[in-house]
Amino acid sequence: MTTTELRELPRWRTDDLYAGLDDSRLTADLAALREEVVALEVAFDEVGVRKGGRAATPEALARVLGGLNALATRLTSLRGFISSFVSTDSRNALAQQRMGDLTTLTLPLGPLRSRLTAWLGGQDVEALLAASEVARDHEHLIRRSVQAAQHQMTPQEEDLAARLRPSGAGGWAKLHGNVSSQLTGEYRGERLPVTALRALATDPDGNVRRDAFEAELKVWQDAEVVLAAALNGVKGEEGTLSIRRGFPDAVAPSLLTHGIDRETLDAMHGAVERSLPDFRRYFAAKARALGKERLDWWDLFAPVGRSETEWTYEAGTRFVEEQFRAYSDRLGDYAARAFREDWIDAGPRDGKRGGAFCMGWAGDESRILMNHDPSLDSVSTLAHELGHGYHNLLKAPRTPLQRETPMTLAETASIFCETIIQNAALERSEGDERLYVLETQLLGHAQVVVDIHSRFLFERAVFEKRAERDLTPQELNDLMTWAQRETYGDALATTHPYMWAVKPHYYSLGFYNYPYTFGLLFGLGLYAQYRQAKAEGKEADFQSRYDDLLSSTGLADARTLAARFGIDLHAPDFWEGSLNVIRGQIAAYEAAVS
Repeated sequence: MTTTELRELPRWRTDDLYAGLDDSRLTADLAALREEVVALEVAFDEVGVRKGGRAATPEALARVLGGLNALATRLTSLRGFISSFVSTDSRNALAQQRMGDLTTLTLPLGPLRSRLTAWLGGQDVEALLAASEVARDHEHLIRRSVQAAQHQMTPQEEDLAARLRPSGAGGWAKLHGNVSSQLTGEYRGERLPVTALRALATDPDGNVRRDAFEAELKVWQDAEVVLAAALNGVKGEEGTLSIRRGFPDAVAPSLLTHGIDRETLDAMHGAVERSLPDFRRYFAAKARALGKERLDWWDLFAPVGRSETEWTYEAGTRFVEEQFRAYSDRLGDYAARAFREDWIDAGPRDGKRGGAFCMGWAGDESRILMNHDPSLDSVSTLAHELGHGYHNLLKAPRTPLQRETPMTLAETASIFCETIIQNAALERSEGDERLYVLETQLLGHAQVVVDIHSRFLFERAVFEKRAERDLTPQELNDLMTWAQRETYGDALATTHPYMWAVKPHYYSLGFYNYPYTFGLLFGLGLYAQYRQAKAEGKEADFQSRYDDLLSSTGLADARTLAARFGIDLHAPDFWEGSLNVIRGQIAAYEAAVS
């Protein structure tokens, strides 16, 4: 993709909120946010929101939760606006300053949420639910708070932990994001951002992929001391707090955060591990297609097959809207609106963070960041992030506290939308084009099942080792290589020892990995039900129930919501069923290659 093409890709609109970072209205709203935070602190003190505080009356609960919801509404837009500059230009000094202002202003919110959890955890929940409509509206929040309160430290320790986080784990995460977004490497006499180097992994020329991979490794090696310090800082804090809060291991807090139980995780991971030999068949078939005995790491994203479709950004948006509309007018209208109103920042550029994400903006709007390249995989990413936005649209009528969704369920709509796009591409393809689409599907599935499981194994091992001392960059490399060997097996001739430096997920939420696997397999299971409903002429009923599920992801846990569709998340058969869909794709891929 040329520099001219990059410039032509759309950037997201921000001036609908503020004219710029120096807009006086932004300054005024930050001041108003400060006043709201202070007022909320006063309300908490007056109501007695603390561990062992006064019993919650309906009036007290309405004041407290109403204040939190109002503040969160203002904060969503402020954080979204400032993040839109920080994430696209890490060198923007004013954006960094504004984000620092926002972080400081919201510092008391962590301690206040800890106090709320402790307070709700000590209430007579059934009596409160019977007496208060606000409580009934926020029942899931209250019941989650009761669970979380069992793992709280003393109020003073929780307050200190929350106030230190921005300069502790939060600061380390910010450092990783800023440093990694500015890294460049030498490639064939030209300096390229590391995101551009990684994008060359999809080049059809194996020499290009290998040279880019070697240049990328050199970039991470040069930054390894800083990034290892960041990872040690994040995992050291998380591990210490986990022990202090009485969790049995480092995974346990993530189960509470991600809204599932250990039985669900074990059932899913058991099915994943049983599927690894099947994925290795896919890797072996891909190696044959590339004329190699085994894949090297730089071959994982290599194109296989040939697409006659020109997957430009414009072509991708047309295809996404068309296929979304084939599912439902509501989903198609949503995509059209996002494109028409410039909600998407599409192209890679220096200083812009890699990957893709969707964030809330204002009302029912979202903003989407991606780093487009001309491939079906990139179009699938667009569909994925629009799925998150559609999820936000459906949750918009809820209060902010009712919209709080665990990562596991947050991936449902995105995977579903991705599946719509990929299946549509497969249905209209044949020959080399069909192989290309199967490759795109399996490439994504392998990342979310195989690579994500390696990340889970790596992170769990890092927590265990970090409890003893800081880990050196070489030790992190060795753990990463071990985890990749455990999952990819002998399918790969080479590994990527610096994936711990590449992925920002390690520096934010603990175990920000397996929810993606959950989302893929849960989404595939729901999509299979949609296909069955469509065959029976009942797609409208499915769509209504599905939209209701998405709007309710902050109102119940994953197992409860899954049961609405007859799914038991503890049953290995459900997970095997979703993986069987992928096994079928692997068999089709093998046949196409041979």
